[in-house]
Amino acid sequence: MNADQEAVYRLLIERPHEYGQMLGYTKLTPLHSRWIRGMLLGRGDATLQAHRGSYKTTAFSVGLTALMVMRGDLSLMFVRKTDDDVKKVVRNVARNLRHPVTQAVYRTLTGRPLELLTDTSTEITTSAYTSVNAGAQLTGIGTQSSITGKHADFIWTDDIVNTQDRRSRAERERIKQFYAELINVCNPGGRINNSGTPWHPEDAFTVMPAPVRYDWRATGLMTEQQIERVRANMPPSLFAANYELQHIAAENALFTEAPRFTDDASLLRDGVAHIDAAYGGEDYTAFTCGRRQGDTIYMYGRMWRAHVDTVLDAALYDADRLMCAPVYSEDNGDKGYLRKEINQRGRRGASYHEKENKYFKIATYLRKWWNNIVWLKGTDPDYINQIMNYTEDAEHDDAPDSAASVVRYLDHKRS
Repeated sequence: MNADQEAVYRLLIERPHEYGQMLGYTKLTPLHSRWIRGMLLGRGDATLQAHRGSYKTTAFSVGLTALMVMRGDLSLMFVRKTDDDVKKVVRNVARNLRHPVTQAVYRTLTGRPLELLTDTSTEITTSAYTSVNAGAQLTGIGTQSSITGKHADFIWTDDIVNTQDRRSRAERERIKQFYAELINVCNPGGRINNSGTPWHPEDAFTVMPAPVRYDWRATGLMTEQQIERVRANMPPSLFAANYELQHIAAENALFTEAPRFTDDASLLRDGVAHIDAAYGGEDYTAFTCGRRQGDTIYMYGRMWRAHVDTVLDAALYDADRLMCAPVYSEDNGDKGYLRKEINQRGRRGASYHEKENKYFKIATYLRKWWNNIVWLKGTDPDYINQIMNYTEDAEHDDAPDSAASVVRYLDHKRS
């Protein structure tokens, strides 16, 4: 490899956002290089969730272009919700491939011009393609299309979950089934990368690899002023999904204000802990730590869809780490079993008999304090999402119940 070829490889792999800027995508940043490198160099399946306006689709279209130039041995598939969405991105990739910069890149790497042998609204094949597999180098597919008999080495799904999935259980199940079929489309040793925005606690992201999340704070791509303008002109549920990557109920929501966070774990020291235990079925075990300081409550939460016995040690580890004791649990159903298990592990367990209606407790205490709660970073996003999605008829209420129990205790306790 000569010096010019090495320089081109370093550009595509180390600074792909600069390559994208040369193609005209001037909003790309070093953050996007990190995302694109995951596409170019990653191993195994992966999921990335990023807020609206983060240029994730732009970044990954640049990544697809680079893959087609550098890895002509791979067959690629791109999936979006609708055929029209697919066509827009395929057209952009074709434009990128024709661009003088890409032409120069390919000529430097190979000494040959890059030709587009197939160029339609859903398929592209270039002269870089060396795979012996039938089909195009890049195939675009909508989720309504049949994928029977199709195969690819690398598959990228983008925004196959959208507002339809929030409204329709049938749509959520359809997309889950489509994703299951997509796994069979991926060739042995291949990869599926996913990107998008979550819309419902039971949407297709639940069957994808655990996501790496980039809300508006994490990307730094939007200012506080821009966010406030967006927030003022968007329903809370849409804002939470699009920019906070969180779920809140669109109607009858008790919690509409986005949670606040701190990275100072010492603020939880000498607080109390609580476990809402699951003993089977579809319930979750929720764990909460909390400490009140004046008119602010600092909290931390975790949640597992598992029997309490299997996660008790993990919960107690966090209680020790944050120096929160005792660990409370209600004894209505277990007759003090969990308190005894905690004590046998050398921690302080305490139990109480719950007499208050669950919805009343959540609506009274957790809602009252919500705007004065600051969460410790590292709190389980699913724990927060279950609270944000809580209504009187919510299917799951373990996190808000545990949180409300801690807040009720701290509300009654003088700071």
